[in-house]
Amino acid sequence: MSKPTLDSVLPPAEQLDKLARRRRFKDQLVNAAIGSGGLFVLLAITLIFFYLLYEVWPLLQPAKVEVTGQHATTVSAPYIDIDEYRETGLRVEPDGRVQYFRAGNQEPLGDAHLPLPAGVTVSGIARGSITSGLVAFGLSNGSILVAQPSYGVDLDADGKRHVTPTLSYPYGETPLLVDEAGQPLNVFAFRGNNDALSVMSASAGHLVLNKYARESSGAGGLFASVGEEKGNWLRQAQVELPLTLATPPRFMIMGQDGRWGYVFTGRNDVAIFALSGDAGPRLYQQTIVGDAEITSVQALLGNVSLLIGDAKGRVSQWFMVRDKESEIDKFSFTRIRSFTLGDAPVTAITPEARRKGFVAGDEKGRVGYFFTTSERTLGVVQAADSAIRSIAVSPRSNFVVAQAEKGLAAVELEAEHPDISWHSTWGKVWYESYSEPTYNWQSSSGNIDFESKLSLMPLTFGTIKAAFYAMLLGAPLAICAAMYTSMFMAPGLRRKAKPTIELMAALPTVILGFLAGLWLAPTIEAYLPGIFTLLILTPLGILLSGMLWVRLPREKRAFADGWIPLLLLLPVLFTGWLSFALSQPMELYFFGGDIRLWLRDEAGITFDQRNALIVGLAMGFAVIPNIYSIAEDALFAVPKHLTNGSLALGATPWQTLMRVVLPTASPGIFSALMIGLGRAVGETMIVLMATGNTAIMDWNIFEGLRTLSANVAVEMGEAEVASTHFRVLFLSALVLFVLTFILNTAAEVVRNRLRKKYGSL
Repeated sequence: MSKPTLDSVLPPAEQLDKLARRRRFKDQLVNAAIGSGGLFVLLAITLIFFYLLYEVWPLLQPAKVEVTGQHATTVSAPYIDIDEYRETGLRVEPDGRVQYFRAGNQEPLGDAHLPLPAGVTVSGIARGSITSGLVAFGLSNGSILVAQPSYGVDLDADGKRHVTPTLSYPYGETPLLVDEAGQPLNVFAFRGNNDALSVMSASAGHLVLNKYARESSGAGGLFASVGEEKGNWLRQAQVELPLTLATPPRFMIMGQDGRWGYVFTGRNDVAIFALSGDAGPRLYQQTIVGDAEITSVQALLGNVSLLIGDAKGRVSQWFMVRDKESEIDKFSFTRIRSFTLGDAPVTAITPEARRKGFVAGDEKGRVGYFFTTSERTLGVVQAADSAIRSIAVSPRSNFVVAQAEKGLAAVELEAEHPDISWHSTWGKVWYESYSEPTYNWQSSSGNIDFESKLSLMPLTFGTIKAAFYAMLLGAPLAICAAMYTSMFMAPGLRRKAKPTIELMAALPTVILGFLAGLWLAPTIEAYLPGIFTLLILTPLGILLSGMLWVRLPREKRAFADGWIPLLLLLPVLFTGWLSFALSQPMELYFFGGDIRLWLRDEAGITFDQRNALIVGLAMGFAVIPNIYSIAEDALFAVPKHLTNGSLALGATPWQTLMRVVLPTASPGIFSALMIGLGRAVGETMIVLMATGNTAIMDWNIFEGLRTLSANVAVEMGEAEVASTHFRVLFLSALVLFVLTFILNTAAEVVRNRLRKKYGSL
């Protein structure tokens, strides 16, 4: 039998070439699949970023304010108004003539006349609250006539819209007498609803508050009927306010539904009256407003703030601020912010009907659009060649008609999101009725004059706070567990412990959040002293157990060294039981029976049931498996020749771990920490269910928080598409995206530097 030769054993050359080509094809196919998968991941991340940026981009667009038309008029109207479709408008001239016109080109649509007595003219104008749409005309005989513009909308056979402007008179067409002496009513203020009307005016050097009510309303109390009937309305009272006027008042405003009355006299003096209360109207404060002569005053939407224009071309926002240091409600009239229109006196101010913005005009014919919350000057244009006397802003805030001394000017507005700026998003904002500037998130309310508070600072702070407490608990436990299992634990026990810990990552976070909110939070509240005792007794119990163990003779130790951790379960369980058993006795003895009240009264620390401690425990439990698994793999992968060499030179296992293994595995450990931090930053369900979702900025571990991710999850379903709220939620998602990107980038940079430093070992 012949020996097989090499040629008879090997395949033919053609078959070898075919096998090599097949292997190369498979290698190329796998490389292409892996490479394309990586490219698709990068493409998906890039598309997510650009989609978020696409939704946020409208917030960054500048506003447009542009003059689109001018029209000469023979008489300057002290009052002007336009409809929400910016199609029609009306203007009231001093002789009571009402002229209807087309808003775009000021083409006349018809005339009417106010129901004035013969020989009576309009001597003054006062606007009610913007939401009511009421306007009162002060007459030359001391009466007022309250009107309300309305616009009927009809559709013709072709579906074309037709708007018909009219004036209605909710308090009757007969003027209501205000000044008994019959002096012209030049300056006054009013506030009205369906059943009552209050008018503040000056008469013979005194301030007078008149109250009218429907005859059937039966109003009593302070404003008991004195029996003067005006149609179906009765003057219920005439109360003199406690202030003698040396000169006639220049402006009057009734704010916050008649709670405050503001009377501007002299150059820049203001007297503030508290109009409500059991004691009746009283003088509350007298002060000087600004350093220049006041030339125009108007109330902002909601009537909480006053917009005060002066002779230097500035418009300032003022409102009553509560003194937070006072035990009783004490208020002071405070300037909040200022805007500059130009260098000429401000002559007209009109607020927006649905937002906290306003339009102002000056003596030189300039018109400016401003927003209070964001402190933005959105645009200033030269609308006319003469002084602006009155301004009308469409309810949708997209069109302005300005009445100058010599004509009308049409101004186009385009500002979808004027309430957003860098200052309003990331800076402290002084919101209406707040005692000081603050960071706040409150996106919605039940009333139309609500001032949106869209600061991302408390949400970003809450995200960082939640991640900090989660990492404070999870990172040390995970790293120490990884160090022990990789260096000291018996291989058999390690094969069981490591998969068990990694299995924790499979628990759904919604289950963890559910347990944290409904079980863990009440338990910790009920046993709070026991929780603190547990943090002290557990380490002491472990140390005491270790001391007792090493003192036992070696022949009496029934466990191998690597399996000793199983013995620690007994002292840990015992200290846990002991801590909870001592909780209530300690609370009764040391804290007067209620540790929450003790924390509030003695330590000044507030306690909420769902707080950062709950988040730290629940989310720390969630990040431990990720950190542990990566760190343990990095520690276990340290070459054995390094550890063996260290041990052979006389180093102890602990010295080997600290001086050889940890530096070598530091890139992997750092990566584990950054991945855990990224998981904590982006966590949604746990913080959504276990924090109370309170958007506050306080490092107190017993206070709640609200994170960026939880806020998006809660509010995105309620936000109107393309609204400011909707886009700010996308902005918060973009901030979260950028934050995690920065963390991962920094982690990669540090990891590469550590790898280069210790890679030669």
